[in-house]
Amino acid sequence: MKLSQLMVDISPLRLSREFRIVFVARLISIFGLGFAAVALPMQVYQLTGSSLLVATVHTTSAVSVLAGTLVGGMLADRGDRRRLIVIGRASAVIGFGVLAANTLLPAEPWLWVIYAIAAFNGFFGSFSAVALQAAAPGFVPRDKLPAAGALLALNGELGSVLAPALGGVIIAAFGLGSNYVITAVLSLFTTVLVWRLPRLDAPAASRAQPVLAALREGGTFALRHRVVGPLLLLGLAQMLFAAPQVLINEFTDKVLGGGASMVGLLYTAPAVGALIGSLTSGWAGRARRTGSLLLVAVALCGLAVLGFGASTWAPVAFVFLVFLGFGQVIEEILRYALLQSHTPDHLRGRVNAVWTAQSTVGNSAGALTLGGLAPLIGAAGALMAGGTLTVVSVGALALAFAGLRTAQVLREPEPTPHDLNEDQNHEESK
Repeated sequence: MKLSQLMVDISPLRLSREFRIVFVARLISIFGLGFAAVALPMQVYQLTGSSLLVATVHTTSAVSVLAGTLVGGMLADRGDRRRLIVIGRASAVIGFGVLAANTLLPAEPWLWVIYAIAAFNGFFGSFSAVALQAAAPGFVPRDKLPAAGALLALNGELGSVLAPALGGVIIAAFGLGSNYVITAVLSLFTTVLVWRLPRLDAPAASRAQPVLAALREGGTFALRHRVVGPLLLLGLAQMLFAAPQVLINEFTDKVLGGGASMVGLLYTAPAVGALIGSLTSGWAGRARRTGSLLLVAVALCGLAVLGFGASTWAPVAFVFLVFLGFGQVIEEILRYALLQSHTPDHLRGRVNAVWTAQSTVGNSAGALTLGGLAPLIGAAGALMAGGTLTVVSVGALALAFAGLRTAQVLREPEPTPHDLNEDQNHEESK
Protein backbone atom coordinates (compact mmCIF):
# COMPACT_ATOMS: atom_id res chain seq x y z
CA MET A 1 0.00 0.00 0.00
CA LYS A 2 1.33 3.45 -0.97
CA LEU A 3 2.03 5.99 1.75
CA SER A 4 -0.47 8.38 0.12
CA GLN A 5 -3.19 5.75 0.52
CA LEU A 6 -2.52 5.57 4.27
CA MET A 7 -2.79 9.29 4.91
CA VAL A 8 -6.11 10.67 6.13
CA ASP A 9 -8.60 11.20 3.29
CA ILE A 10 -9.51 14.91 3.14
CA SER A 11 -11.87 14.57 0.14
CA PRO A 12 -15.02 15.32 2.24
CA LEU A 13 -13.57 18.79 2.87
CA ARG A 14 -13.11 19.33 -0.87
CA LEU A 15 -16.46 17.89 -1.89
CA SER A 16 -18.83 19.55 0.58
CA ARG A 17 -19.09 23.19 1.67
CA GLU A 18 -21.43 22.11 4.47
CA PHE A 19 -18.93 19.55 5.79
CA ARG A 20 -16.18 22.20 5.74
CA ILE A 21 -18.37 24.45 7.89
CA VAL A 22 -19.09 21.58 10.30
CA PHE A 23 -15.41 20.61 10.49
CA VAL A 24 -14.19 24.13 11.27
CA ALA A 25 -17.05 24.90 13.67
CA ARG A 26 -16.52 21.64 15.55
CA LEU A 27 -12.77 22.18 15.85
CA ILE A 28 -13.26 25.68 17.26
CA SER A 29 -15.98 24.43 19.62
CA ILE A 30 -13.73 21.65 20.92
CA PHE A 31 -11.00 24.20 21.68
CA GLY A 32 -13.51 26.38 23.52
CA LEU A 33 -14.78 23.44 25.55
CA GLY A 34 -11.19 22.40 26.27
CA PHE A 35 -10.48 25.85 27.69
CA ALA A 36 -13.58 25.60 29.89
CA ALA A 37 -12.68 22.07 31.01
CA VAL A 38 -9.54 23.52 32.59
CA ALA A 39 -11.13 26.69 33.96
CA LEU A 40 -14.26 25.30 35.66
CA PRO A 41 -12.64 22.74 38.00
CA MET A 42 -9.77 25.15 38.72
CA GLN A 43 -12.20 27.90 39.73
CA VAL A 44 -14.31 25.59 41.90
CA TYR A 45 -11.20 24.29 43.66
CA GLN A 46 -9.90 27.81 44.22
CA LEU A 47 -13.23 28.80 45.77
CA THR A 48 -13.79 25.70 47.93
CA GLY A 49 -10.55 23.73 48.24
CA SER A 50 -12.72 20.61 47.82
CA SER A 51 -12.12 17.92 45.20
CA LEU A 52 -15.55 16.52 46.07
CA LEU A 53 -17.23 19.75 44.96
CA VAL A 54 -15.14 19.71 41.77
CA ALA A 55 -16.52 16.21 41.12
CA THR A 56 -20.09 17.35 41.76
CA VAL A 57 -19.74 20.06 39.10
CA HIS A 58 -18.67 17.33 36.65
CA THR A 59 -21.66 15.24 37.74
CA THR A 60 -24.03 18.18 37.28
CA SER A 61 -22.74 18.68 33.78
CA ALA A 62 -22.90 14.96 32.93
CA VAL A 63 -26.52 14.62 34.11
CA SER A 64 -27.57 17.68 32.11
CA VAL A 65 -25.71 16.38 29.04
CA LEU A 66 -27.60 13.09 29.32
CA ALA A 67 -30.96 14.88 29.55
CA GLY A 68 -30.09 17.29 26.75
CA THR A 69 -28.92 14.47 24.51
CA LEU A 70 -32.22 12.59 24.80
CA VAL A 71 -34.33 15.73 24.27
CA GLY A 72 -32.08 16.96 21.46
CA GLY A 73 -32.23 13.59 19.67
CA MET A 74 -36.02 13.74 19.63
CA LEU A 75 -36.05 17.36 18.41
CA ALA A 76 -33.45 16.61 15.72
CA ASP A 77 -35.91 14.18 14.10
CA ARG A 78 -38.84 16.59 14.30
CA GLY A 79 -37.67 19.92 12.87
CA ASP A 80 -34.85 22.04 11.49
CA ARG A 81 -31.56 20.53 12.62
CA ARG A 82 -29.67 23.71 11.75
CA ARG A 83 -31.77 25.64 14.25
CA LEU A 84 -30.86 23.18 17.00
CA ILE A 85 -27.17 23.50 16.17
CA VAL A 86 -27.42 27.28 16.33
CA ILE A 87 -29.33 27.12 19.64
CA GLY A 88 -26.65 24.89 21.13
CA ARG A 89 -23.80 27.16 20.06
CA ALA A 90 -25.64 30.37 21.05
CA SER A 91 -26.34 28.95 24.51
CA ALA A 92 -22.60 28.55 24.98
CA VAL A 93 -22.12 32.26 24.25
CA ILE A 94 -24.63 33.09 26.99
CA GLY A 95 -23.24 30.54 29.45
CA PHE A 96 -19.58 31.51 29.15
CA GLY A 97 -20.51 35.19 29.13
CA VAL A 98 -22.26 34.71 32.48
CA LEU A 99 -19.24 32.81 33.86
CA ALA A 100 -16.96 35.65 32.78
CA ALA A 101 -19.19 38.22 34.48
CA ASN A 102 -19.40 36.04 37.60
CA THR A 103 -15.60 35.89 37.76
CA LEU A 104 -15.37 39.69 37.63
CA LEU A 105 -17.72 40.29 40.61
CA PRO A 106 -16.28 42.72 43.22
CA ALA A 107 -16.37 40.03 45.89
CA GLU A 108 -15.67 36.38 45.09
CA PRO A 109 -17.61 34.56 42.32
CA TRP A 110 -20.88 32.88 43.26
CA LEU A 111 -20.56 29.10 43.38
CA TRP A 112 -24.25 28.51 42.57
CA VAL A 113 -23.79 30.37 39.26
CA ILE A 114 -21.04 27.93 38.24
CA TYR A 115 -23.34 24.96 38.96
CA ALA A 116 -26.25 26.59 37.13
CA ILE A 117 -24.18 27.34 34.01
CA ALA A 118 -22.64 23.85 34.05
CA ALA A 119 -26.20 22.46 33.87
CA PHE A 120 -27.33 25.08 31.32
CA ASN A 121 -24.39 24.53 28.95
CA GLY A 122 -24.57 20.75 29.33
CA PHE A 123 -28.27 20.61 28.46
CA PHE A 124 -28.46 23.06 25.56
CA GLY A 125 -24.97 22.33 24.25
CA SER A 126 -26.06 18.73 23.71
CA PHE A 127 -28.66 19.95 21.21
CA SER A 128 -25.96 21.06 18.78
CA ALA A 129 -23.91 17.88 19.25
CA VAL A 130 -26.80 15.51 18.50
CA ALA A 131 -28.25 17.61 15.65
CA LEU A 132 -24.81 17.82 14.08
CA GLN A 133 -24.37 14.05 14.30
CA ALA A 134 -27.76 13.55 12.65
CA ALA A 135 -27.13 16.06 9.85
CA ALA A 136 -23.45 15.53 9.00
CA PRO A 137 -23.79 12.15 7.19
CA GLY A 138 -26.04 13.85 4.62
CA PHE A 139 -23.26 16.26 3.64
CA VAL A 140 -20.99 13.62 2.06
CA PRO A 141 -21.46 10.61 -0.25
CA ARG A 142 -21.98 7.34 1.60
CA ASP A 143 -18.65 5.92 0.43
CA LYS A 144 -16.98 8.89 2.15
CA LEU A 145 -18.49 8.22 5.58
CA PRO A 146 -15.30 6.56 6.92
CA ALA A 147 -13.27 9.54 5.71
CA ALA A 148 -15.75 11.94 7.32
CA GLY A 149 -15.56 9.98 10.58
CA ALA A 150 -11.76 10.10 10.47
CA LEU A 151 -11.71 13.87 9.96
CA LEU A 152 -14.18 14.44 12.81
CA ALA A 153 -12.07 12.16 15.02
CA LEU A 154 -8.94 14.07 13.98
CA ASN A 155 -10.25 17.47 15.00
CA GLY A 156 -11.49 15.92 18.25
CA GLU A 157 -8.01 14.57 19.01
CA LEU A 158 -6.28 17.83 18.06
CA GLY A 159 -8.61 19.66 20.42
CA SER A 160 -8.19 17.20 23.27
CA VAL A 161 -4.38 17.32 23.01
CA LEU A 162 -3.85 21.05 22.50
CA ALA A 163 -6.86 22.81 24.05
CA PRO A 164 -6.28 21.99 27.76
CA ALA A 165 -2.63 23.03 27.55
CA LEU A 166 -3.51 26.26 25.74
CA GLY A 167 -6.34 26.93 28.21
CA GLY A 168 -3.90 26.61 31.09
CA VAL A 169 -1.52 29.08 29.41
CA ILE A 170 -4.37 31.59 28.96
CA ILE A 171 -5.37 31.30 32.64
CA ALA A 172 -1.76 31.68 33.80
CA ALA A 173 -1.22 34.74 31.60
CA PHE A 174 -4.56 36.54 31.77
CA GLY A 175 -6.71 34.90 34.47
CA LEU A 176 -9.89 32.83 34.60
CA GLY A 177 -12.15 35.65 33.42
CA SER A 178 -10.16 36.05 30.20
CA ASN A 179 -10.44 32.31 29.58
CA TYR A 180 -14.25 32.51 29.77
CA VAL A 181 -14.35 35.63 27.56
CA ILE A 182 -12.25 33.92 24.88
CA THR A 183 -14.47 30.83 25.06
CA ALA A 184 -17.60 32.98 24.68
CA VAL A 185 -16.09 34.74 21.63
CA LEU A 186 -15.17 31.40 20.05
CA SER A 187 -18.71 30.17 20.68
CA LEU A 188 -20.11 33.30 19.02
CA PHE A 189 -17.90 32.70 15.98
CA THR A 190 -19.14 29.10 15.64
CA THR A 191 -22.76 30.29 16.01
CA VAL A 192 -22.31 32.63 13.04
CA LEU A 193 -20.50 29.88 11.13
CA VAL A 194 -23.21 27.21 11.52
CA TRP A 195 -25.88 29.80 10.71
CA ARG A 196 -24.46 29.68 7.16
CA LEU A 197 -25.57 26.05 6.81
CA PRO A 198 -28.70 25.49 4.72
CA ARG A 199 -31.96 24.66 6.45
CA LEU A 200 -31.72 21.02 7.57
CA ASP A 201 -35.29 19.79 7.96
CA ALA A 202 -35.86 16.31 9.34
CA PRO A 203 -37.94 14.00 7.10
CA ALA A 204 -41.67 14.83 7.15
CA ALA A 205 -42.73 11.41 8.45
CA SER A 206 -40.78 11.68 11.69
CA ARG A 207 -42.08 15.22 12.32
CA ALA A 208 -45.67 13.99 12.26
CA GLN A 209 -45.24 11.21 14.82
CA PRO A 210 -46.55 11.50 18.39
CA VAL A 211 -43.69 11.85 20.86
CA LEU A 212 -44.17 8.47 22.58
CA ALA A 213 -44.45 6.64 19.26
CA ALA A 214 -41.28 8.36 18.03
CA LEU A 215 -39.39 7.39 21.19
CA ARG A 216 -40.55 3.80 20.85
CA GLU A 217 -39.59 3.66 17.17
CA GLY A 218 -36.08 5.01 17.80
CA GLY A 219 -35.42 2.72 20.76
CA THR A 220 -36.77 -0.36 18.98
CA PHE A 221 -34.64 0.29 15.91
CA ALA A 222 -31.47 0.91 17.93
CA LEU A 223 -31.86 -2.28 19.97
CA ARG A 224 -33.15 -4.69 17.32
CA HIS A 225 -31.29 -3.78 14.15
CA ARG A 226 -28.87 -6.52 13.11
CA VAL A 227 -25.91 -4.09 12.99
CA VAL A 228 -26.85 -1.09 15.15
CA GLY A 229 -27.91 -3.17 18.18
CA PRO A 230 -24.66 -5.19 18.33
CA LEU A 231 -22.70 -1.97 17.76
CA LEU A 232 -24.22 -0.58 20.94
CA LEU A 233 -23.33 -3.74 22.87
CA LEU A 234 -19.77 -3.70 21.54
CA GLY A 235 -19.36 -0.05 22.52
CA LEU A 236 -20.71 -0.78 25.99
CA ALA A 237 -18.23 -3.61 26.50
CA GLN A 238 -15.36 -1.36 25.46
CA MET A 239 -16.44 1.46 27.80
CA LEU A 240 -16.96 -0.89 30.74
CA PHE A 241 -13.70 -2.82 30.55
CA ALA A 242 -11.20 -0.91 28.35
CA ALA A 243 -11.15 2.53 30.01
CA PRO A 244 -8.01 2.50 32.21
CA GLN A 245 -7.72 6.27 32.83
CA VAL A 246 -9.33 6.00 36.27
CA LEU A 247 -6.46 3.77 37.45
CA ILE A 248 -3.49 5.57 35.90
CA ASN A 249 -2.66 7.49 39.09
CA GLU A 250 -2.73 4.43 41.34
CA PHE A 251 -0.93 2.22 38.83
CA THR A 252 1.83 4.83 38.37
CA ASP A 253 2.28 5.20 42.12
CA LYS A 254 2.11 1.57 43.22
CA VAL A 255 3.49 -0.33 40.21
CA LEU A 256 5.67 2.02 38.17
CA GLY A 257 6.90 4.08 41.13
CA GLY A 258 6.47 7.37 39.30
CA GLY A 259 5.13 10.77 40.19
CA ALA A 260 3.02 13.53 38.70
CA SER A 261 5.13 14.01 35.56
CA MET A 262 4.84 10.31 34.69
CA VAL A 263 1.07 10.42 35.28
CA GLY A 264 0.76 13.37 32.89
CA LEU A 265 2.83 11.56 30.27
CA LEU A 266 0.70 8.41 30.50
CA TYR A 267 -2.48 10.46 30.19
CA THR A 268 -1.23 11.89 26.89
CA ALA A 269 -0.28 8.49 25.43
CA PRO A 270 -3.78 7.48 24.19
CA ALA A 271 -4.12 10.88 22.48
CA VAL A 272 -0.81 10.27 20.69
CA GLY A 273 -2.05 6.89 19.46
CA ALA A 274 -5.38 8.36 18.40
CA LEU A 275 -3.65 11.11 16.45
CA ILE A 276 -1.49 8.55 14.65
CA GLY A 277 -4.58 6.46 13.88
CA SER A 278 -6.49 9.46 12.51
CA LEU A 279 -3.61 10.63 10.30
CA THR A 280 -3.09 7.14 8.82
CA SER A 281 -6.79 6.28 8.29
CA GLY A 282 -6.87 6.64 4.51
CA TRP A 283 -7.35 2.88 4.15
CA ALA A 284 -10.65 2.92 6.07
CA GLY A 285 -12.71 4.18 3.13
CA ARG A 286 -11.55 1.26 0.98
CA ALA A 287 -12.11 -1.43 3.61
CA ARG A 288 -14.84 -3.95 2.80
CA ARG A 289 -15.19 -6.11 5.94
CA THR A 290 -15.82 -3.10 8.16
CA GLY A 291 -17.55 -5.09 10.90
CA SER A 292 -14.69 -7.57 11.21
CA LEU A 293 -12.13 -4.77 11.31
CA LEU A 294 -14.18 -3.04 14.00
CA LEU A 295 -14.10 -6.18 16.14
CA VAL A 296 -10.31 -6.39 15.68
CA ALA A 297 -9.95 -2.73 16.72
CA VAL A 298 -11.90 -3.26 19.95
CA ALA A 299 -9.95 -6.46 20.67
CA LEU A 300 -6.76 -4.42 20.20
CA CYS A 301 -8.05 -2.02 22.86
CA GLY A 302 -8.52 -4.95 25.24
CA LEU A 303 -5.06 -6.34 24.54
CA ALA A 304 -3.55 -2.89 25.05
CA VAL A 305 -5.23 -2.53 28.46
CA LEU A 306 -4.10 -6.05 29.37
CA GLY A 307 -0.53 -5.21 28.34
CA PHE A 308 -0.63 -1.92 30.23
CA GLY A 309 -1.70 -3.73 33.40
CA ALA A 310 1.13 -6.25 32.98
CA SER A 311 3.77 -3.54 32.47
CA THR A 312 6.41 -2.83 35.11
CA TRP A 313 8.42 -0.28 33.12
CA ALA A 314 7.05 3.16 32.22
CA PRO A 315 8.14 3.21 28.52
CA VAL A 316 6.39 -0.12 27.91
CA ALA A 317 3.26 1.14 29.68
CA PHE A 318 3.35 4.27 27.50
CA VAL A 319 3.55 2.18 24.31
CA PHE A 320 0.57 0.05 25.32
CA LEU A 321 -1.48 3.20 25.99
CA VAL A 322 -0.49 4.51 22.55
CA PHE A 323 -1.86 1.25 21.08
CA LEU A 324 -5.01 1.78 23.13
CA GLY A 325 -5.54 5.24 21.64
CA PHE A 326 -4.85 3.89 18.15
CA GLY A 327 -7.44 1.12 18.58
CA GLN A 328 -9.99 3.55 20.06
CA VAL A 329 -9.83 5.97 17.15
CA ILE A 330 -10.00 3.19 14.54
CA GLU A 331 -13.06 1.86 16.38
CA GLU A 332 -14.55 5.36 16.37
CA ILE A 333 -14.02 5.82 12.62
CA LEU A 334 -15.44 2.43 11.63
CA ARG A 335 -18.32 2.63 14.11
CA TYR A 336 -19.27 6.09 12.83
CA ALA A 337 -19.41 4.84 9.24
CA LEU A 338 -21.44 1.74 10.12
CA LEU A 339 -23.84 3.50 12.48
CA GLN A 340 -24.61 6.38 10.13
CA SER A 341 -24.92 4.28 6.96
CA HIS A 342 -27.26 1.73 8.58
CA THR A 343 -29.49 4.33 10.27
CA PRO A 344 -32.26 5.93 8.13
CA ASP A 345 -32.15 9.71 8.03
CA HIS A 346 -35.50 10.09 9.84
CA LEU A 347 -34.08 8.14 12.83
CA ARG A 348 -30.57 9.58 13.03
CA GLY A 349 -31.34 12.10 15.76
CA ARG A 350 -32.77 9.49 18.09
CA VAL A 351 -30.20 6.78 17.34
CA ASN A 352 -27.28 9.17 17.79
CA ALA A 353 -28.89 10.32 21.04
CA VAL A 354 -29.00 6.71 22.25
CA TRP A 355 -25.33 6.27 21.34
CA THR A 356 -24.27 9.52 23.01
CA ALA A 357 -26.32 8.75 26.12
CA GLN A 358 -24.75 5.31 26.27
CA SER A 359 -21.29 6.89 26.05
CA THR A 360 -22.10 9.34 28.85
CA VAL A 361 -23.36 6.60 31.17
CA GLY A 362 -20.90 3.95 29.96
CA ASN A 363 -17.80 6.03 30.66
CA SER A 364 -18.93 6.62 34.23
CA ALA A 365 -19.88 2.96 34.66
CA GLY A 366 -16.51 1.90 33.25
CA ALA A 367 -14.68 4.07 35.79
CA LEU A 368 -16.75 2.49 38.56
CA THR A 369 -16.13 -1.03 37.22
CA LEU A 370 -12.33 -0.84 37.17
CA GLY A 371 -12.23 1.47 40.18
CA GLY A 372 -14.30 -1.07 42.13
CA LEU A 373 -12.04 -3.97 41.13
CA ALA A 374 -8.82 -2.22 42.14
CA PRO A 375 -9.32 -2.50 45.94
CA LEU A 376 -10.03 -6.21 45.51
CA ILE A 377 -7.25 -7.31 43.15
CA GLY A 378 -4.99 -4.26 42.86
CA ALA A 379 -4.69 -1.72 40.06
CA ALA A 380 -2.62 -4.04 37.85
CA GLY A 381 -5.05 -6.93 38.40
CA ALA A 382 -8.05 -4.75 37.61
CA LEU A 383 -6.43 -3.54 34.38
CA MET A 384 -5.55 -7.07 33.26
CA ALA A 385 -9.04 -8.28 34.15
CA GLY A 386 -10.57 -5.41 32.18
CA GLY A 387 -8.44 -6.14 29.14
CA THR A 388 -9.28 -9.84 29.28
CA LEU A 389 -13.01 -9.16 29.64
CA THR A 390 -12.87 -6.83 26.62
CA VAL A 391 -11.32 -9.52 24.41
CA VAL A 392 -13.77 -12.17 25.69
CA SER A 393 -16.71 -9.81 25.03
CA VAL A 394 -15.50 -9.18 21.47
CA GLY A 395 -15.31 -12.93 20.84
CA ALA A 396 -18.76 -13.55 22.29
CA LEU A 397 -20.36 -10.75 20.25
CA ALA A 398 -18.62 -11.90 17.08
CA LEU A 399 -20.06 -15.40 17.56
CA ALA A 400 -23.51 -14.21 18.56
CA PHE A 401 -24.09 -11.56 15.88
CA ALA A 402 -23.23 -12.52 12.32
CA GLY A 403 -24.67 -9.19 11.17
CA LEU A 404 -21.93 -7.32 13.02
CA ARG A 405 -19.22 -9.72 11.84
CA THR A 406 -20.13 -9.24 8.16
CA ALA A 407 -21.29 -5.60 8.31
CA GLN A 408 -20.20 -3.21 5.58
CA VAL A 409 -20.74 0.49 5.00
CA LEU A 410 -23.88 0.76 2.90
CA ARG A 411 -23.58 2.64 -0.37
CA GLU A 412 -27.39 2.82 -0.63
CA PRO A 413 -29.86 3.22 2.27
CA GLU A 414 -31.61 0.11 3.55
CA PRO A 415 -35.38 0.00 3.02
CA THR A 416 -37.28 0.46 6.28
CA PRO A 417 -40.90 -0.41 7.14
CA HIS A 418 -41.63 3.29 6.70
CA ASP A 419 -40.16 3.25 3.18
CA LEU A 420 -42.09 0.10 2.26
CA ASN A 421 -45.34 1.65 3.49
CA GLU A 422 -44.65 4.79 1.47
CA ASP A 423 -44.01 2.71 -1.67
CA GLN A 424 -47.22 0.73 -1.10
CA ASN A 425 -49.25 3.89 -0.62
CA HIS A 426 -47.72 5.37 -3.77
CA GLU A 427 -48.64 2.29 -5.79
CA GLU A 428 -52.19 2.30 -4.43
CA SER A 429 -52.65 5.94 -5.35
CA LYS A 430 -51.84 5.31 -9.01
